Amino acid sequence: MYDDILLPTDGSDGMDAAATHAGELAARFDATVHVLSVVDTRNRFESPSSGLSADAWLDAERERAAEAIEDTVAQLPDGVTVETATREGVPTTEIVGFAEDEDVDFVVMGTHGRTGLDHYLIGSVAETVVRESPVPVLTVRL
Repeated sequence: MYDDILLPTDGSDGMDAAATHAGELAARFDATVHVLSVVDTRNRFESPSSGLSADAWLDAERERAAEAIEDTVAQLPDGVTVETATREGVPTTEIVGFAEDEDVDFVVMGTHGRTGLDHYLIGSVAETVVRESPVPVLTVRL
């Protein structure tokens, strides 16, 4: 039923819950888990008077993405086939694009469960992926 499962990660606390679900599904269906982290190229702190330079922002994001992948892979059960990838861009666009490009069957991703002003200001990556994904998406509350 599922041969390829996409597990996007941002390295958040609690990603182990999403990894547990993805790992159990992969073990049950003998599927490959594709662990993806997106280097967010939108530097929200860049300005002429303060914040980070674009290069410093991207370097920090690349490091965060590499650590997120490493930490998430460590949460998956032994014996599960894992492939890793990093993409650069807007997280929602890159996650949906990966699902399309790599022909995955299913997405398992965490959601922070933000509401109110936080949801309005930050948005919900999971919500957008659910709406735009070409395949089913399982969201796991982190």
